[in-house]
Amino acid sequence: MISSVRKVSKILNCFTNDEPALGNLEIAEKLGMNPSTVNHLVRTLCQEGILIQDSRRRYRLGWKLLEWSNHVMYQQDIYNEATPFCERLVRKFHGTVHIGMFDAGEVRFVLKVQSKDSLPVPTYIGATKPAYCTSTGKVLLAYNPSFLKPTISKGLLKLAPNTITDLDTLKEELRQIKKQGYAISNNENELGLYGIAAPIRSYTGQIIASLNMVGPITYMNGKNREDMIKNVVSTAENISKDLGYINAL
Repeated sequence: MISSVRKVSKILNCFTNDEPALGNLEIAEKLGMNPSTVNHLVRTLCQEGILIQDSRRRYRLGWKLLEWSNHVMYQQDIYNEATPFCERLVRKFHGTVHIGMFDAGEVRFVLKVQSKDSLPVPTYIGATKPAYCTSTGKVLLAYNPSFLKPTISKGLLKLAPNTITDLDTLKEELRQIKKQGYAISNNENELGLYGIAAPIRSYTGQIIASLNMVGPITYMNGKNREDMIKNVVSTAENISKDLGYINAL
């Protein structure tokens, strides 16, 4: 498997601005590979949309790569636009702020901003957490129903005292999250932590990410809770606006 991945990577690297289209034998000669092996790999890549074959039976990079690049651009745009807003939120409440995106049943963090005064949170950029028991993940599930199937396929395991492990209960909470516009994770993923999350929209209105703020239960669920919710929601809305989203209402 690893060998095949390396071969695919080498094949894709053959395509350049000077040589955007290549035949099977040209690729094989460039890489010193068996033409039949190259033929098998490029046909599979064509089936997946990673390569396309033109009328002269030469191969070019396919549209799937452009789709993937758009996902990467979204992440970079989010990082650039969101960082100042997240820093202001951290300064005001001294918590830890993340932005997460859905990744095969989990949330992958693409941004983290933490106050020097906040309780250390065991996360980092690139880390993943289960979607069903984090405030970030529950927002993404609430607004993107198709995300639920790959999430539950991994199992609803009990990770903390309040983890939701019943599917019907989870679905009801997701309905409530969509109705109120934010999600709460109270001692559900990490022992003693409380999270508040709100959706981030792209210019099309699609929920592409989620902003959350995390801290100790005693602090996050205290007298400033409603103010924190309001600020998390408004921060997510401001990030969405900077990404081009315009609320028509």
